[in-house]
Amino acid sequence: MIASGVVTALHRWPVKSMGGEPVDSFALDEHGVAGDRAHALFDEHRGTSRRLTARQAPRLLAWHATYGDWNGGPGHAPAPTLTAPDGTRYGWADPELPAALEADLGRPVALRTVPTGQQDLLDSVLVTTQATHDAVEQELGRALDPRRWRTNILVELDADAFAEEAWEGRSLTIGAASFTLLHPCVRCVIPTRDPETQEKAADLLRHLTRQHGGLFGMNARPLGPARIALDDTVAFR
Repeated sequence: MIASGVVTALHRWPVKSMGGEPVDSFALDEHGVAGDRAHALFDEHRGTSRRLTARQAPRLLAWHATYGDWNGGPGHAPAPTLTAPDGTRYGWADPELPAALEADLGRPVALRTVPTGQQDLLDSVLVTTQATHDAVEQELGRALDPRRWRTNILVELDADAFAEEAWEGRSLTIGAASFTLLHPCVRCVIPTRDPETQEKAADLLRHLTRQHGGLFGMNARPLGPARIALDDTVAFR
């Protein structure tokens, strides 16, 4: 064993690029976290149709999506509930939702569901470590909201910051769940946006690129169905 620790935070993101929800536990299937990014918006501007993310529309981060009490039981994830920046709540099937999104985002959108998830790297979860997050804060000289990283699983380990970047191909266990570590996550511009204000901090990505090859966190692939929870034990081998 090269490192061990505990799970300190879990997040799932029902709608790609929107704010998500912290949870005490979640189910894993062969595609990753059950319900993670199972829903997305597609930009219908000028007759095109492409998946819309916070790269093109940072305002997406001001919307929040939740599954409520659903804990990843049998079957596909339910339709999420969305909360607009002004606090108005909409069901995913609410006929008023597309117009509300268009008015706020400034473009027509289509709502689509893919139960297997719409991660940038399919069939994966993102694991980050507290030590690496703390190190980036120290290097930049300011606090960073951990939600910037769009992490699924945050762990606290008996290992140095950025040590995880050398663990590609190793095994990870969290509670009863097993994973293969794929590779470090190459970050895009989305973490430069504050999840509350959407204000851009371009120096964050420049710093990661210059000092750490643009990397933060590890992509991992679950090896079978399981459930993980806060305070589960973590072991990298």
